Amino acid sequence: MNRPALPPRELRSYLEELVHRTRAVCGPRLVGVLAVGSLALGDYRHGRSDVDVTVVTDPALPRTALPELAGALAHPALPCPAAGLELVVYPADFAARPSGAAGYLLDLNTGPALPERISYDPRDAPPFWYVLDRSLAHQCGLPLFGGPVREVVAAPERADVLAALRASVREHADGEGHVADNRVLNGCRSVVYCRTGRWVAKRAAAEAVAASEETFRPLVADALRSFARPRESALALPRPAVRDFLAWVAERVDEAARAAGTGGAPTG
Repeated sequence: MNRPALPPRELRSYLEELVHRTRAVCGPRLVGVLAVGSLALGDYRHGRSDVDVTVVTDPALPRTALPELAGALAHPALPCPAAGLELVVYPADFAARPSGAAGYLLDLNTGPALPERISYDPRDAPPFWYVLDRSLAHQCGLPLFGGPVREVVAAPERADVLAALRASVREHADGEGHVADNRVLNGCRSVVYCRTGRWVAKRAAAEAVAASEETFRPLVADALRSFARPRESALALPRPAVRDFLAWVAERVDEAARAAGTGGAPTG
């Protein structure tokens, strides 16, 4: 799937205003703003997907600017037209080097369908979400402001990505707070990454897994049907089937880690 040249039409004015407000707060300390997640992969689904944004700033940005930025971008001060906004701010010196740490200055979750969260301490959250986002950002981040993405965000080491994937699979296996179809489709994307070293859209990953794994084909097909629906009307998928599928995904990640010479199952 080709990376989109522009964000979806439904989000363009919102993202323009987000960049405008971020520039107003950060001034010359702003290095870059990029869309990641489904926007970068060309698989954004309006009414279902979140807007994922990475912001990179000069390390000298005053820390007092971070609450100001959070206030300027939080819903409904800036009404989010998507299910939610997940925005992470990194200092440029951290973002420019490979790391398995969280490393953020600000982590903001906000929006009509997303629980509000503001954190300024990277110890508040497990690092795997941020490692995976930076890996995807380096591969295909969609620039909204600033220079070339690969000069701004470094790719984490493969061992760190595989450890993060294993932690992600554990998180989705627990199921709490995650829509069942998203748990299955994230598992598909993890498997495709292990096989190819590339991030692909959830639907493309699901099609690849369904084509090669007959056992899981019905579950993946149901997950795709559910993913086409709004988040609040997602289908209930059979828990034992989801559990068995994610256990299989975990085995594939562990195999990839052993093949990469990381010494067995990653610990996250």
